[in-house]
Amino acid sequence: MRKLKIFLEMIKFEHTLFALPFAYMGAVLASVYVLDRLPSWGELGWITLAMVGARTAAMGLNRVIDRTIDAKNPRTANRAIPAGLISSLEAWLFIAISFGLLFLATSNLDPLSMKLLPVVVILLVGYSYTKRFTWACHIILGLTIGLAPLGAWVAVTGQIDLTAIIFYLSVALWTAGFDILYACQDMEYDRKEGLYSIPSRFGISQALWIARAFHMATAGGLFSLIWLANLSWYYIAGIVIAYIILIYEHRLVSPIDLTRLNTAFFTMNGVLSIVLSVFTIVDLVVRYG
Repeated sequence: MRKLKIFLEMIKFEHTLFALPFAYMGAVLASVYVLDRLPSWGELGWITLAMVGARTAAMGLNRVIDRTIDAKNPRTANRAIPAGLISSLEAWLFIAISFGLLFLATSNLDPLSMKLLPVVVILLVGYSYTKRFTWACHIILGLTIGLAPLGAWVAVTGQIDLTAIIFYLSVALWTAGFDILYACQDMEYDRKEGLYSIPSRFGISQALWIARAFHMATAGGLFSLIWLANLSWYYIAGIVIAYIILIYEHRLVSPIDLTRLNTAFFTMNGVLSIVLSVFTIVDLVVRYG
């Protein structure tokens, strides 16, 4: 149990909160929009387990794959594996269990979910390597985390349409944008070690503008769902609040002041995902009712 606690702290298990609300939002939106019903509790339960398994496996892999890099970086040297609190073998055991949970949950959802599972696994495993060869690593991460709402959509409907793709890309660009912000604090280290990121390639000032552009695209994609999914005032209120949070998030950081980066990254993004998902689900539940 002590090792499990260390592992969960190592992968920041509580940050599953970033993507899980979007998975619920995707499940409810898809179910009402495509099937004209609400998702069952069973579907939501298996989606939750799939999300937990996927996110835990992905973060565990990231910590194992990056253990040498983390050991050299003063910001990450005290993480569990570099600090010797947990071994790579123990981490691999937890990762295997997490993938098993993902497989079990996926097998209880729509058959298309199982067919697409290899693609999911490739992204979950592969994105941790991308910082070694491309500054587009943030986009790859976004496309990986964006699988949360898209996977939930497929899980309940067994299909992918234009609305699902736009929702997926909106979440992907939102994730890529805040990952760029987070990477700003490692710009000097990445340059020294020959690692790739948008801040290390373009500098902090331009990286912040790229993150803003990604989040503007996110705002546009979320706005288009009003018509694509026939959403109403509850959803509109939710995206207005989400826009305000995004603007505030970017006002917290500047090229000369990154001291409030953790607030922008952890707190505000968690609030955004919950607020938008809750308002969307209320909109759909009220309409369905």
